[in-house]
Amino acid sequence: MKVVSWNVNSVKARKPLLSKLIEEISPEVICLQETKSDNSSFPTEFFEKRNYKCSVNGIRSYNGVAVISKQEPQNCFSHDYCGKNDARHIEVQIEGYKIHSVYVPAGGDEPDSSKNKKFQHKLDFLDKLSDFVAERKSEKMIICGDLNVAPYEEDVWSHKQLRNVVSHTDIERNKLLKIMKNGNMQDAIRKFINPPHNIFTWWSYRSPNFKVNNRGRRLDHIWCSELSSKDIKKAKILDKFRSDERPSDHVPILIHIK
Repeated sequence: MKVVSWNVNSVKARKPLLSKLIEEISPEVICLQETKSDNSSFPTEFFEKRNYKCSVNGIRSYNGVAVISKQEPQNCFSHDYCGKNDARHIEVQIEGYKIHSVYVPAGGDEPDSSKNKKFQHKLDFLDKLSDFVAERKSEKMIICGDLNVAPYEEDVWSHKQLRNVVSHTDIERNKLLKIMKNGNMQDAIRKFINPPHNIFTWWSYRSPNFKVNNRGRRLDHIWCSELSSKDIKKAKILDKFRSDERPSDHVPILIHIK
């Protein structure tokens, strides 16, 4: 089974690239983030024409998550943290795996909770996600998503220059690594692409020659619980999608599980 996670930065705008992904990769599961579509206007027909089922947790114009699957999903749940109802987490069950699509808040620009409420919300969200994962660590779980944190030094183009930049601050990195530890989760991408290799999944739109400058960050992740990690056979970052016309600023990431 091939599982893809992708922050598409608008599911409607990314239809041509989603069509390309389905044609070239034919994943059994596609976890989407930042769909920017409420449930009623989600392009369900687009996916159904390609023989996919849609599980959606969305709101109009921003945020939004979905799981697109060839199989009919079971036990679909939308989860809310911090009382925001901001459409950041959906869970389905497919082939015995509990598959989650998660979109962690970006956190704004200032890494200071006293000055930036968005950053505090991000920290609170990570704490709630940590509790959620720890309570379910005995499940056969796969967490996919834009977690908006680059946890390792090799996950950014310059650890020194980004140490105090939102997404790579010590407090964010420590909270994300705590989630992994408390849930006995394995970083599926880093299982196959280990340091000292720098790997990225996001490049700013403000850098048109993104591959030349290569000032990226690894913000997108797929984690597998102890029961599911043994099933991972391969992992890959599909960075060619960043070079296409009208790309997302994120690229898809892919794992193969038996």
